[in-house]
Amino acid sequence: MFRITQYMRELISPSPLGEKRRPPGPVVIWNLIRRCNLTCKHCYSISADKDFEGELSTEEVFNVMDDLKHFKVPVLILSGGEPLLRPDIFEISHRAKDMGFYVGLSTNGTLIDKENIKGIASVGYDYVGISIDGIKDTHDRFRRKQGAFEASMNGIRLCHENGIKVGMRFTLTQDNAPELPQVLQLMEDESIDKFYLSHLNYAGRGNKNRKDDVVLTTTRRAMELLFDTCRRYELEGKSREFVTGNNDADGVYLLLWAMKHFPEQVEHLRAKLAQWGGNSSGVNIANIDNLGEVHPDTFWWHYKLGNVRQRPFSEIWQDTSEPLMAGLKLSQRPLKGRCSQCRYLDICGGNTRVRAYQLTGDPWAEDPACYLDDEEIGLNGEGERLQVTPYVGRGQRKVI
Repeated sequence: MFRITQYMRELISPSPLGEKRRPPGPVVIWNLIRRCNLTCKHCYSISADKDFEGELSTEEVFNVMDDLKHFKVPVLILSGGEPLLRPDIFEISHRAKDMGFYVGLSTNGTLIDKENIKGIASVGYDYVGISIDGIKDTHDRFRRKQGAFEASMNGIRLCHENGIKVGMRFTLTQDNAPELPQVLQLMEDESIDKFYLSHLNYAGRGNKNRKDDVVLTTTRRAMELLFDTCRRYELEGKSREFVTGNNDADGVYLLLWAMKHFPEQVEHLRAKLAQWGGNSSGVNIANIDNLGEVHPDTFWWHYKLGNVRQRPFSEIWQDTSEPLMAGLKLSQRPLKGRCSQCRYLDICGGNTRVRAYQLTGDPWAEDPACYLDDEEIGLNGEGERLQVTPYVGRGQRKVI
């Protein structure tokens, strides 16, 4: 996840560099149930409105939670499918909060109503994320259900009314990119706390719809709109949070954007971004699916590292005899192509490996969704490094 707001604040009001923060354990995104009341076009878990056999029982979930706590996992994001369809979701959520986890709920929002909002509020979720993929007809088409937009917006409003921090999740594709300005305006109109833009990842149903992924120029325009909007909010003193996911080139593109708008802070921003380091799948991000299979992140469902019924998560996560995990955990991953030669590798970390794997069968091939051109990343168009001319912004310092 790339926290735009955090780094925008560094441009506007820089803070000391300090030491790099190392999370005590990975953030765990936990797909507790695969069943869903929707069949969304870009679903990575390919859920459906039916029961799936073999899902972890309540007792098994609790046992895994004990191991996660002992392993110093700080954050649980409870997801699905649609997690509100799981009968014990509140029991699990209350226990997670009582154990001291930061607990998020990832939902499509359509099932949040006046009947269950008090139960949701009583948990004390640190954050509830609700998917909005366009305005009305576009959202309903993505979610494949008429009325889904109104139901999700009702869920957002109910969360607000009950003091729950709530955010919108928007998956960017060629079909809905033109509506991004309207969705951001909706965020303003509804006073929504957080906006998360997810780049389409090639996994699950999203992999089947790869042809719908946005072209590179559209991605760049979308990111510029987010940067401009975030800057405006910060300068106006409004409390809003903007983040993106599934394309770590976003950090590099913010640096390039800053060269035009905050040239005097570019060196500082570059140092901060290098501390972040980009992609952390298999390191600081983990996934457990509904059957207990562990994956490097939510888009690696086709790749199983082990099952929590056979081995504790803590053992699975530290096992570098597994080739993919061994590579992911290296400080310098064994990347190939453009990624291996990129001058900003220390910022993005090689970006999202699952896209390379889906397209080539090689997890270390270059990420096909990097939207930076060769010159921007210091290559000559043939995969070779250029003699880098340091950037000079408005007579300011030289920056490489």
